[in-house]
Amino acid sequence: MPRPAGRTSIKKAVAPPAPQTPPRTRVSGIDRSLQVLDYLYKTGEPAGGYAIAKAVGAPLSTVYVIVEELVQRDMLVRRPDGNVWLGPRLYHYGLAYARSLTLFSEANHVMHDLCREVEETVQICGRDDDHMVVLAMAEAPGHFRVMSDVGTRVPLNWTASGRLLIGHLPEAERIAIFRRSARISPTQRAETDAKKLADIARKAFEERISIQISETDYSVACVASPIRDASGACAATISIVLPESKVTANPGHYAVAVQEAAAKIERNLGWSEPQRN
Repeated sequence: MPRPAGRTSIKKAVAPPAPQTPPRTRVSGIDRSLQVLDYLYKTGEPAGGYAIAKAVGAPLSTVYVIVEELVQRDMLVRRPDGNVWLGPRLYHYGLAYARSLTLFSEANHVMHDLCREVEETVQICGRDDDHMVVLAMAEAPGHFRVMSDVGTRVPLNWTASGRLLIGHLPEAERIAIFRRSARISPTQRAETDAKKLADIARKAFEERISIQISETDYSVACVASPIRDASGACAATISIVLPESKVTANPGHYAVAVQEAAAKIERNLGWSEPQRN
């Protein structure tokens, strides 16, 4: 039977759209410079151009040019082995910034007073992401020398101050932080279980005292107290670093001294009510 006459519809095949190529993003020179500086700061040790380029995902030729410019401007220094490290110009910038911080200025005065009172090394410490960092230090005279200096960064679970710095946070957040950041310490005495650390941190913060003995260095102890801001969060810590034998013999003496120092900083900054007689 013949087909009826009519209009025939013809559909043209339409090719699928070509995949979109993501636009190439240009990284500015200042961003590359910051990547280099951040890499050195976070690793905490000198590095060569190849290692830096690989870590930041930049062309080796670009990194060489940036490193050379930073060296010429004293932002980096080149060591005898050819590796580069953070330079003196950054140190001066850091000092200028520190002088502008009210907390740092006030804590610095109390730190030196406490150092003279207990005749032991005293440190002000803060949090740098998953690490504790030494912000300032008053070193006591004598043969006992503290290995950690200003700028030292260690995992939060290694130190008394590190636990206090996140003690005010909700439990789930404390556990998450310790779960990703806890590391085995050089003496293998530092706790690494995230749940236990979260409980220790909260208790220490509430009691305003944290003591660690030989967890980071053998025969070295640390007695720390939190410096709480107006919201009740731990803004920094003040701690006494001393031989283990002294803390074992008289823990209460150092605990009271460091707690009173932390409370004084808070009062002087208006973060807590003054004591009433």
